[in-house]
Amino acid sequence: MNRLLLVFEGVGMALEAIRTNKVRAALTIAGVAIGVFVVVAMGAVVSGIRASFQKDLDEIGATTFIVQRRGSGLNACDGTDEKCPDRRNPPISFAEWELIRRLPGVQDVVGVLGGNGNFAYKNVRMDNVGYDAYSPEWPQVDASDIYPGRNFTKTEYDAGQPVVLVNDTLKSQLFGESEPIGKQVMISGRQFTVIGVYHPKAGFLKTLEGKGPDTPRAIVPLQASVRTLDVWKGGLTLLVRPYATATQTQVMDEVMAAMRARRGLKPGARGNFYLVEQDRIKETFDQLFGAIFAVGLALSAVALLVGGVGVVAIMMISVTERTREIGVRKALGATAGTIRWQFLVEASTLTSIGAIIGLILGALLAWIIRSNSSLPAELPTSIVLTALIASAVTGVAFGMLPAIRASQLDPVEALRHE
Repeated sequence: MNRLLLVFEGVGMALEAIRTNKVRAALTIAGVAIGVFVVVAMGAVVSGIRASFQKDLDEIGATTFIVQRRGSGLNACDGTDEKCPDRRNPPISFAEWELIRRLPGVQDVVGVLGGNGNFAYKNVRMDNVGYDAYSPEWPQVDASDIYPGRNFTKTEYDAGQPVVLVNDTLKSQLFGESEPIGKQVMISGRQFTVIGVYHPKAGFLKTLEGKGPDTPRAIVPLQASVRTLDVWKGGLTLLVRPYATATQTQVMDEVMAAMRARRGLKPGARGNFYLVEQDRIKETFDQLFGAIFAVGLALSAVALLVGGVGVVAIMMISVTERTREIGVRKALGATAGTIRWQFLVEASTLTSIGAIIGLILGALLAWIIRSNSSLPAELPTSIVLTALIASAVTGVAFGMLPAIRASQLDPVEALRHE
């Protein structure tokens, strides 16, 4: 009960300190608030990006994996170092695509190429618009709705028919409010017929790749891109989707064995292609945003340090101003531990006020991001608890010196203090 009373008394003293030392208290609270805000804001954004990223991967398919020429990730070759072994890897070929398609555990193999072109319709021209070149099965791994219009058929694909689907942004910029289906557009000087409008679902991965709904983009049949647009076939990437009855590991082993045999790689020889599963992509994501979050934590630590120094300053002043009061309390029987506890509660109250302000600002930022973008930014409970604990620890750690000083005052000398 006495401890509880001391808590209320310490809180009251902290509020009184804020009232009488507005500037010092404001600087202390601001330092802690900024530190907590950085942690909360970073946590909310990273959590939202992770949720959006996971949604993108789930739409591709939990067991879908990628066959590509070069490695990926933070440690992959960037293509400019002559010593990079991946530079010598042969491209994924169309024959290898067909080989993988015939493997027993494989349900679908989607071929992917990409390029940029100049799009023109009547007197409207848009330069350097990106497009994806897919095989007909692309809706299996790219959750996009198509309306109005349709996807290209296998017959159109095999014949290399120059047809194209445009997204909402490209459609509005090329055609305005008019109906695009059936109209002829020029892509890099070649005529294509618009057969559909697709609506990509927003996600961090697509946005990062420049394929989000706000970026003008198109989809063309892969065969037409090679025959008509002269897209480089050496950039072919394959998205392999196993049957539901087969495990990802089994199918990856099948693909690995078939590719190594076709390329004549001896046992133990270094592979010259890569299979990338979703866990590897998530690992790269975690490394990237783990580093970003670590930078945010470092910045918040600096802000908390500033707030902690403010706690020391304001509490030392408080000890000096209340020396006589402390002497009276000791003369009436208050122990050193009681005095320490009271001052630590006061210090923790100051930092907790800063933490609450930081949490409110962080929650407001998360709400603004969530309301004005497709990013599901949210405050994880773990981040909230971490912020509160960090602020409390800051108050205790930096309030300890003033608290010890107050508890060690000699009651006689303290009573003489004017």
